[in-house]
Amino acid sequence: MSNVLCIDTSNQPMSVAVYKDNQLAVELTVNIKRNHSIQLMPAVRDLMKQAELKPNELTEIVVGEGPGSFTGIRIGMTTAKSLAWTLNIPIKTVSSLELVAGSMLYQKGFVCPFFDARRGNVFTGLYETNYGDIDCLEEDGHTDMESWLSHLKELEQPITFVSPNGDDFHSMINSYLRDQAIILDQAMSLPRASLLYPISQTKEESPVHLVKPNYQRMTQAEANWIKQHKDESTNE
Repeated sequence: MSNVLCIDTSNQPMSVAVYKDNQLAVELTVNIKRNHSIQLMPAVRDLMKQAELKPNELTEIVVGEGPGSFTGIRIGMTTAKSLAWTLNIPIKTVSSLELVAGSMLYQKGFVCPFFDARRGNVFTGLYETNYGDIDCLEEDGHTDMESWLSHLKELEQPITFVSPNGDDFHSMINSYLRDQAIILDQAMSLPRASLLYPISQTKEESPVHLVKPNYQRMTQAEANWIKQHKDESTNE
């Protein structure tokens, strides 16, 4: 029997779930703008207590790897890796976009999850769900929404759009895709950590030291480092 801790803090929502003996025991999803570093571990401790499980009874950890908020991803990933390392148990990662697409896991059709990446850009990908199975049709990426919608329009297929923070793009989606677009209600689009476990069943375990966030774009520190060294090489 598996006892699994599931965590996703890739965006404003924080979701934590605990499976006990392969069954969902408890789940908490909070969609309030707070510092995940302050609320994550207390939430984990509380849910473990409610599930009547001790840390050494966990058999696996599943964590959302991003993309999304740099800070949010780091907090969830660092916590999950630290626990997996300390408890010496396997860890699996799931795309945070795939997790959101999982809202449609038990339906059939094309699903486009996306996160607002500011300035008209989004983190997005294209998935197909089929009554419990989910396949990635186009890999997660960082792009401008207008180009992405133009591409999706060419598919000439109904597409369900799922996003916890994409309200500002709804009129654009309807304008480009019209009857081709189905926009899932925000309450149904929040990431649910309980879906990490079923989605992760087709994923491979990763050595803890190799697990890393999937940002899908450079952090500001990386961009500054590249700019600095480019300027230095230009001045030589």
